[in-house]
Amino acid sequence: MFLSRRAWRTWRRGRPFWGGLVTVLAGAEISVLPLAPLEVMLQQGIAGLPSVLLGLMMIVMGLSAWVAPHYRGLAGVVTVLLAVAALVMSNLGGFLIGTVLGIVGGSMIFAWQPLPAATDPAEPAEPEGYAPPSELPEPSEPVGPTEPTGPVPARTSPPTATTPHDAAPSAPPTSVEHH
Repeated sequence: MFLSRRAWRTWRRGRPFWGGLVTVLAGAEISVLPLAPLEVMLQQGIAGLPSVLLGLMMIVMGLSAWVAPHYRGLAGVVTVLLAVAALVMSNLGGFLIGTVLGIVGGSMIFAWQPLPAATDPAEPAEPEGYAPPSELPEPSEPVGPTEPTGPVPARTSPPTATTPHDAAPSAPPTSVEHH
């Protein structure tokens, strides 16, 4: 079952694809490093187990971002926490490469937002609550300024300003004396 290029693009844009891919790569890098030859694994002992488990959990978080993009917030936060935990529990987080990839991938998953639904380009998008003028109710009273129906009053001249000597004398400022 091969997908067409358009179907692949639509699927990829409908989920945090690149964040999931970076997270899967980080998990693979963290879990593969401890899977060295048998002699090295025997020397490591149980210390290699957290590396494999943390790496597998990161891979699961990356895949869950693809399969269930509505859980992207949880997957992103858990991925970043696992990457930081791998720094302490797994060979410096896969020699820092896995931790850095995990933090970047988890951040990309958390920050991803779905695109709004595409509309027909022939029809312009209308804002929410918009009603065409044909669907609006007829107003019972006129709205806005109306023309006067009676005679127009004569214009009067503006009041003249008073001069300072016409104004009432102001009281001098008083000071309070302290004894």
